[in-house]
Amino acid sequence: MKLLRIHTSDNVAVALAPIAAGETLRAGERTVTAAEPIPQGHKLALTALKPGDMVYKYGCAIGRVTASVQAGGWVHVHNMATNLSACTEFAYHPAVRTLEPVEPEWFMGYVRPDGRAATRNEIWVLPTVGCVNEIACQLAAANQDLVKGSVEGLHAFPHPYGCSQTGTDHDNTRAILVGLARHPNATAVLVVGLGCENLQCEQLKKELGPETVDRVKFLVCQEADDELAEGRALLKACANYAAQFRRQPVPVSKLVVGLKCGGSDGLSGITANPVVGRFSDLLVAQGGSTILTEVPEMFGAEKLLLGRCADEGVFHQAVAMLQGFRDYFVSHGENVYENPSPGNKAGGITTLEDKSCGCVQKGGMAPIVGVVPYGGQVERSGLNLLWGPGNDLVSTTALSAAGAHLILFTTGRGTLFGAPVPTLKIASNRALAKKKPRWIDFNAGIVAEGQSIDQTARRLFRLVLRSAEGTRTKSEIADRRGIAIFKDGVTL
Repeated sequence: MKLLRIHTSDNVAVALAPIAAGETLRAGERTVTAAEPIPQGHKLALTALKPGDMVYKYGCAIGRVTASVQAGGWVHVHNMATNLSACTEFAYHPAVRTLEPVEPEWFMGYVRPDGRAATRNEIWVLPTVGCVNEIACQLAAANQDLVKGSVEGLHAFPHPYGCSQTGTDHDNTRAILVGLARHPNATAVLVVGLGCENLQCEQLKKELGPETVDRVKFLVCQEADDELAEGRALLKACANYAAQFRRQPVPVSKLVVGLKCGGSDGLSGITANPVVGRFSDLLVAQGGSTILTEVPEMFGAEKLLLGRCADEGVFHQAVAMLQGFRDYFVSHGENVYENPSPGNKAGGITTLEDKSCGCVQKGGMAPIVGVVPYGGQVERSGLNLLWGPGNDLVSTTALSAAGAHLILFTTGRGTLFGAPVPTLKIASNRALAKKKPRWIDFNAGIVAEGQSIDQTARRLFRLVLRSAEGTRTKSEIADRRGIAIFKDGVTL
């Protein structure tokens, strides 16, 4: 099969492989002859379209035609535009589908004193301010001898903030650092401050609370006679604390998985994202939790999401999050629909609605049980929405701070970074998986070749459990980990 009509109401189909002009193909019940070459991942008109006609994909309007298109013609940026605007109103029309509960499977993980699960047993070094980034990195690099036994890693996470920040900027930096310091994969944490910055160690210490005294240590460099020597002593204490933990059976109901995409192509919403969505439903049915973020990439796909809110309270929180992000764009003089990226367009995604309707496939069909603010942590088991931008590293950092034990990151173009937590890269097409074997952990492109979404999702589920048990992801093997914090943001 080379051509896919995703929904029976769609008037375009997607090329699963390059199509030559003159090829006659079937798409569901339709037969169409390609009027021109259609690249892989791009859209072919199933019927003639005139200016102003709506283009339907995923059963949703993803834009309108701006120039006449003949049946079999290529539908893309040269003859199609977005329908999005800055203001949209929503009403709650419940369409909640409850998943049938399933007895949870088990994996070998760690259990913390507060009962939370972890998939890694690591020590993290978190600078409060960019001025001490080099010290934090030097401490992590110079003390790798402490990584032994059950201690699986020692990593620093530099960032440029913490100094001269006020208001929401200051709050965002503090919230993300607190969230990371609380993360169960960070068995022990060394917070490194300078001493004169706005974001003081005492602020973090107060917010983290007395129960973290055993696992979170603080180093203020201006107060230390020798910050490297004192830092090593504190890291030794962190290592001694972390060494007491061993892997043990943990139900997957305690697992939290972040859902993210980046460098998407026209196959992302057909292969990788639906596979991740089916995985999400499998995990939620077993009592686990997933987190869907990238709010701007929900614009235009609200119809697919908002009816799934578990109750009217969650619906209003979700609407406030969506409209708040729209208001943020407008307040900065930006177009709400200034997306997709050049790489997305090259891969076949035309409008933000096109991108969004594919993006939200990662959320499966489970009810939406909660909306998490930026820097907040997941509190309810099930599918949650998280305030976050489309920016890959900012959103994966927010997913980590929200409590994700690992992240499923789908891509059609490829990306190589890693978040603070294990980040599994899932290719939407075989060509990418073959070209970048040191980047890609899982090939979902087999769906375009006839493998079922269900079977592929179950294979992905097994990979997630292996990763949760300690099998390193490609980004971990390459030692790629980083954070980014949202600046000049808005909050719920």
